[in-house]
Amino acid sequence: MKKIGFIGLGTMGAPMAANLLKAGYEVTVYNRTASKCASLVNQGAKQAASPKEATAATDIVITMVSNDQSIEAVFDGSEGVLAGLKPNTIVIDCSTISPALVKQTAAKVQERGGDFLDAPVTGSSPAAIDGTLVFMVGGNANTVETCRDLFDVMGKKLLYMGPNGSGAVAKIAHNTIVGINNLALIEGFSIAAKSGLPVDRFLELVQLGSAGSKAAELKGRKIIEHDFTNQFSLALMLKDLKLASSLTDTSGIPAPMLNLAKSLFQAGQTEGYGDEDLSSVVKIYEAWIGQKIGDTQS
Repeated sequence: MKKIGFIGLGTMGAPMAANLLKAGYEVTVYNRTASKCASLVNQGAKQAASPKEATAATDIVITMVSNDQSIEAVFDGSEGVLAGLKPNTIVIDCSTISPALVKQTAAKVQERGGDFLDAPVTGSSPAAIDGTLVFMVGGNANTVETCRDLFDVMGKKLLYMGPNGSGAVAKIAHNTIVGINNLALIEGFSIAAKSGLPVDRFLELVQLGSAGSKAAELKGRKIIEHDFTNQFSLALMLKDLKLASSLTDTSGIPAPMLNLAKSLFQAGQTEGYGDEDLSSVVKIYEAWIGQKIGDTQS
């Protein structure tokens, strides 16, 4: 049975690590805020004092942190992953970070005799809890197959995208659509609500018609009920859109809807909604129309 080091125990990482424990894997956990390890230790995990320690005693290291800066902090330095990496160790990064940093980090891991997979996920916290995430993976195809048992425990589907960096690009492109789709749903809601339509019935129409989407399925009731319990935060959505914007800028890809979406989520961040669910961006629209979307429920 593989020995796993799991670094990053936030909204997504903690349930992913828990599912590995339930499947019988030996898991060593590390989180910068050490108290977040307690629940997993109670479930049988070992706790490491540093990323280096979490790496040194394991065959596979999984990282799930928030951004490029966090990855650099976890991997570099005297107590980082790279300092504890043994030859033949596989590193699986499930974070959403820039493709350029993926390639740099993969090269550093390979220089030390390891291998690296960029394997970001789609599916918010409920999918992480249920083990129904979808992984989009970049890296060596044979290495992917070596780790398939782990992906099968944490998710329902693995989609191999190509060499290192491909998983990161796929995630950024995917989340561009997610951001735009959520704003499209909110904009439609705003038209319906301001015009006096019963928005719960309007949501039913959306779900039955050609406007149906995962955004409507996952966020429609949250918007109506003003329930912004965090499944995937507005701040992380904005971070991903900024990564996408940087990628399109350097690649010369026109992306007018992306740039508008980034501006609207930036407005939500500026208003202080960053730690709430991404659907909280509806409050920007509600301020514009002068009412809450849910005020017109039937």
